[in-house]
Amino acid sequence: MLDDAIKMRIDGAIRDVISARFVPNAIIAVPDIPRTMSGKKLELPVKKLLLGRSAWDAVNRGSMANPEIMEAFIAYAEARQRADT
Repeated sequence: MLDDAIKMRIDGAIRDVISARFVPNAIIAVPDIPRTMSGKKLELPVKKLLLGRSAWDAVNRGSMANPEIMEAFIAYAEARQRADT
């Protein structure tokens, strides 16, 4: 679980090392990062999912090394959509 102090440290590090422009709107803890069989991070499918695409359209779970992790991202995306309505 990320508390406010840790989030502030992450924000500060991003501001100091990169730029305030890259500070995210939200910082959340995730159990793992979705990856392909070859170990590459699946950033674009997660982004599509968070932007409202269906889970089936966002990623091919057959190409993932850890497809079970998508359940956490799907649940988060659904919770965000419910909060926005």
